Amino acid sequence: MSAAIATIAELDYAETSFKAIAARAGLSSTGLISYHFRNKQELVDVVFADVLERFQGFVTARLGQPSPRDELRAFLVANVAFLREHRADMLAFLRIRAHAAVTDGGIADSDHVALAALLRQGQDAGEFRAFDPDVMAVFILAMRNGVVLRSGALDLDVCERELVAAVELATGG
Repeated sequence: MSAAIATIAELDYAETSFKAIAARAGLSSTGLISYHFRNKQELVDVVFADVLERFQGFVTARLGQPSPRDELRAFLVANVAFLREHRADMLAFLRIRAHAAVTDGGIADSDHVALAALLRQGQDAGEFRAFDPDVMAVFILAMRNGVVLRSGALDLDVCERELVAAVELATGG
């Protein structure tokens, strides 16, 4: 799995093959991979589900803050923290997301819906300024995904500070 994740993260989906994964894993042939996975699609689906489960668990464990503003900050910090510890996993996840046959449970939609609801709560509590929560959720998630895609060239401590600051400025939080 780790060789598959690293290969997808480095080469992207289209260039990833059993041969490339076997080479990264130090295997002399692709036989061990094809023993466990019928084809590339099955492997991609397993990688996708694995990363998604670990990511969701990691972020969820850091939520439950007392206010919408604190919850939004915790969400952003948890996303960057997971990225800091699992950059290749997140990069592979984003690169294969469109190709995974297994459903992600509508994670993109559920992330958006949950984030928009949190932003509405913050507005109702007077913690955030007036804005369209659905649009703001799109912007916040796009910034998060941008950090993932560019994270190899960025200082993640600086990135975390700037991401949190940008969102706080944008939300008036």
